[in-house]
Amino acid sequence: MRKVLARSGAIAAGVLATVVLVASPASAHVTVNPKEATQGGYSKLTFRVPNEKDSAATTQVEVNLPQDAPITSVSVKPVNGWTAEVTKSKLDKPIKTGDGELTQAVTKIVWKADTPAAAIQPGQFQEFDVSAGPLPKVDKIVFKALQTYSDGDVVRWIEEPAADGKEPAHPAPTLKLVAQSSTSTAGGGAANAGANGNGGKDASAAEDGAADSRATLGVGLGIAALVVAIAGLVLAGLAWRRRPTA
Repeated sequence: MRKVLARSGAIAAGVLATVVLVASPASAHVTVNPKEATQGGYSKLTFRVPNEKDSAATTQVEVNLPQDAPITSVSVKPVNGWTAEVTKSKLDKPIKTGDGELTQAVTKIVWKADTPAAAIQPGQFQEFDVSAGPLPKVDKIVFKALQTYSDGDVVRWIEEPAADGKEPAHPAPTLKLVAQSSTSTAGGGAANAGANGNGGKDASAAEDGAADSRATLGVGLGIAALVVAIAGLVLAGLAWRRRPTA
């Protein structure tokens, strides 16, 4: 009986640990949504910035756009309580457009909180929207980002995935680009939605909803398993108390 109690306790402890792991949120990163868009198209890009600290607020967010794959048209949506500073740089190689040659393009956007109250507080996140296009004909765009906290700490989200596909500690927001010819109505819905603007956010919301559903299901299964383990432990305890005495 003692062995039964010990095994039941071990099972309950293991299930409890599993529930805690499932319920704990994954480490939050600075991301760009949608995850995929169409080359040559226009897209509304949403940079989502969560606050990962418990004792400091995020007061500044910097997003860098690659100069080797410039985007000719970039506009920023106002965010209440934040000021956006857009930096243009001279291009090494001018880009030919319908209006002539483009010699400079946006290479950096910096959002600064106007007041401490407007900063991203612990346990909160903020989204910064950018309209961009035409998107270059490359496989992906890596937006290296810097997140500044009120205590002076700067987190550099600038690392690209390793060759083996393993995610780095501080991954840079990355937008995958697909050729327009390879995008179909059935298989390229996410890419078309991103290129059309509002659909990109809808695709992002759907992705987040699916992730939340998976997390909720995992928590539910873990709790159910924990209840079963505790019930077994209680029954074993009752059986131990009712055992025949010498």
